[in-house]
Amino acid sequence: MSPRHAHRPEPRGHWLLLIVVVSAIAAALVFEGWTTHEVASQSTRRPCTSPIPKAADTGKPVVRIGGGGRTVETAGMPDRTVALTFDGGPDPVWTPRLLDLLRSHHAHATFFLSGAQAVRHPALVERIRAEGHEIGSGAYTGSDLGSASSPRTRLELSLTQTALAGTAGINTKLVRLPLTTQADTMCGGEWTAARRAADQGYLLVAADRPLRKPERGVVRQYSQNDTGYAEADKLLRNRKIEKFATVSEGLGGPPVNTPVSTVGRLQGEALIQVQGIGHLFVQAMSWVLGIAGALALLRLVLLVFYARAHVRRLRRSRPGAPWLREVDEPVTVLIPAYNEEAGIESTVRSLLASTHWQLQIIVIDDGSTDRTADLATLIDDPRVLVVRQPNAGKAAALNTGLVHAHHDIVVMVDADTVFEPDTVHRLVQPLAHPAVGAVSGNTKVGNRRRLLGKWQHLEYVFGFNLERRMFEVLECMPTVPGAIGAFRRDALMGVGGVSEATLAEDTDLTMALWRAGWRVVYEETAIAWTEVPTSLGQLWRQRYRWCYGTLQSMWKHRRALREVGQAGRFARRALPYLFLFQVALPLLAPIVDVFALYGVLFANPVESIGVWLAFLVVQLLGAGYALRLDKERLTALWAMPLQLFVYRQLMYLVIIQSVVSALFGTRLRWHRIHRSGSAADRLTAGPAGPAERRLSSN
Repeated sequence: MSPRHAHRPEPRGHWLLLIVVVSAIAAALVFEGWTTHEVASQSTRRPCTSPIPKAADTGKPVVRIGGGGRTVETAGMPDRTVALTFDGGPDPVWTPRLLDLLRSHHAHATFFLSGAQAVRHPALVERIRAEGHEIGSGAYTGSDLGSASSPRTRLELSLTQTALAGTAGINTKLVRLPLTTQADTMCGGEWTAARRAADQGYLLVAADRPLRKPERGVVRQYSQNDTGYAEADKLLRNRKIEKFATVSEGLGGPPVNTPVSTVGRLQGEALIQVQGIGHLFVQAMSWVLGIAGALALLRLVLLVFYARAHVRRLRRSRPGAPWLREVDEPVTVLIPAYNEEAGIESTVRSLLASTHWQLQIIVIDDGSTDRTADLATLIDDPRVLVVRQPNAGKAAALNTGLVHAHHDIVVMVDADTVFEPDTVHRLVQPLAHPAVGAVSGNTKVGNRRRLLGKWQHLEYVFGFNLERRMFEVLECMPTVPGAIGAFRRDALMGVGGVSEATLAEDTDLTMALWRAGWRVVYEETAIAWTEVPTSLGQLWRQRYRWCYGTLQSMWKHRRALREVGQAGRFARRALPYLFLFQVALPLLAPIVDVFALYGVLFANPVESIGVWLAFLVVQLLGAGYALRLDKERLTALWAMPLQLFVYRQLMYLVIIQSVVSALFGTRLRWHRIHRSGSAADRLTAGPAGPAERRLSSN
């Protein structure tokens, strides 16, 4: 924000960085969801539609398929030899206990590991290998391969090999199809999966029937849990068994675990890192999501609580209230305008219809290239003064207006805003208190017929106006909006007028007034109807300017946090709130949205959707309360759920762009929003319709 950065262009590369980061996070989450929740897979077997071939149905547990499925051989363990096999895992609780049990009996076993679990517990895989046990593949996720496609089957097996390469430095030629027991359970779709595995060089291992006596030679299948531990312990104590061997050792064949190349090891380690990052991110985001949700709920509770306190304050008289007497002093109204021919006439005529007895209306044309100044000049009223100047920005236009102001009370109005007849009079009443230097009015959306207008209408009522009630109670109002605000002229002069150092001149000015010792209050009965952007592009430009300017103002007045008295209290209440809820949390929002989508797709969709609906209901209740306070119809609430899918994301991107621009010191110009002059529609359509008809006849 230093002047030396004033001419830097707007940064663009951060969008590519954002896309890369969000895409990487999404990919990690998808992979994590696939491995932990078995996305697009079956956790239970489908019924068999056909038996296994007769050549495989011999009762022996080891099956070798060759010749593309044309030849089938089976084998089993010799007499008095038992091959202990354990499925799943490695499990951080039971795998170490099983290994201790096997070591105490000087026995070896075969572990058919899940690739995903192996990646999660690499030290256990290394221990299994180091203690002389055999490792087989149990597929990556442990889901039913009989219902999986050919590409998924290949992916499950290849990822498991990569996981074993990274954790134990080996490949394996043994596989056990998940959810199968005896060889005859490899029927239907499982036999198809078995053939696919055999085509990749795997030897399929099932288990003998439980009724077969161990001394006749068996392959026993256990899970890595308390039951598997108890059964293995019982079998290891059987004195009729001469040898407890691995599967390959029992068959008398060559080792099935072979060392991998350096490249294979590196690929496996990369897989470990990817899944580790995804797992850590899921854990971290669970905390972030909980904290963000708690803060959002806390913000909503605070807004409603302080809004209620604000209402109670207005309903009772209290010592020191700012409205001590009726203020009827003359008022100067400043209207800075740049290419506002669509609405300038409505704005000026609404002010001329004011019930306040004496007004000076100054239209400052800031180098417009349309008929803005001409239309204002054609309004034949001695109270209207049109001042023309070369284009210099809104702050400069307001300062020019201050030079021509004749009165001690100044009202600033945007050229796209119309006032109700009593607005000016109501707006200046809090200035009866000598400590009040500025007053914020109640801004409402005039052009709210379309969906985008309704979204902004909800934002103005539920966001801006409800926040102003809270800031009023806490005495830390950070912004008097440019659309409607009243000021003491000597207060403005005391802070050097309207600063041109930021793009949010209204926020900058308000903070400067607090630091100068003035109070800033909110008058909700002073209503102004403003025209909001009608396209997403226009809305982007407007909010980008607002957000960027707010960041500039916060940075400019950061030293107020260390000041004492009223200025310090204001800063310590307002600035942390603005940073936390308008900067920090929105910056995390895209990642939180991705994680919420992850919860719907991969975790518990009912729970995730339930939480989202509960939060939406709470927001609807809060918005409904805000609408009632502003005497608005509740029918606008139907647009709020849709707002969460488009409008909110746009605001997040605006904040991201603004933060990056602020960090790079980019300087923006005064953007012009295309106007249609529709702000006065609400006056015509609403209770103030007769007043609008009166001003149109002047």
